[in-house]
Amino acid sequence: MNINQIINEYESRDGQSVGSVTMSMADKKRKPGALNTVLVLIFGAALGLISKILDETAVSELPRILDYIDIRNFLGRFAVWIFIAVCIAVYSSSAKRAALNVGVFFVGMVSFYYLYSKFVAGFFSKSYALIWFVIAALSPVPAYFCWYAKREGKVAVILSGGITGVLLSQAIFFFQGIRIAHLTEVMVWAVSLWVLRRKPKEFAAMMGISLAVAVAEQIFIPYWG
Repeated sequence: MNINQIINEYESRDGQSVGSVTMSMADKKRKPGALNTVLVLIFGAALGLISKILDETAVSELPRILDYIDIRNFLGRFAVWIFIAVCIAVYSSSAKRAALNVGVFFVGMVSFYYLYSKFVAGFFSKSYALIWFVIAALSPVPAYFCWYAKREGKVAVILSGGITGVLLSQAIFFFQGIRIAHLTEVMVWAVSLWVLRRKPKEFAAMMGISLAVAVAEQIFIPYWG
């Protein structure tokens, strides 16, 4: 074997080694993302199941604290689900992964809620199920953009303000006297401020946007949530 053959063989082996390492690293990056998505699906399914079980449980049989916070109606409103979806989105590894994770969360939640409703509780509302499955189908789109709310820059501040504004609109009424709509929603809104916290100047801007969005929402679409 001459010197050129030896060099070619070495380069071939080295290239295969580098390629193997690169593929191995890519696999390692994919595996946690895929595992997290599966866990999000299970989490959504569990919450859907728990939510429906609570719906079917008599108030007198609930622990006092759950009755006090009106857990069944709380889970029947949108704020908590928006908040959970936002958390899943902003803590995902990328915008695309956020869209996937939020989508599978809602698919799991809605599917198990209505599977239990039909086959265990013996009641199935097609109209409500259709609404929630449409929400599940559309949820990846806002989730994709929500991911950027935790990043840096003006767009992130605007997105953060919009998200917290939607939650604020369901927590506090601003017309006919300022008053708390639901204490649980106030808590959700407060935690969302912590999740999307920013530097002082950016936080002030976010709060201004949040208030404007909340007021505008109550003017134009006052009866949702």
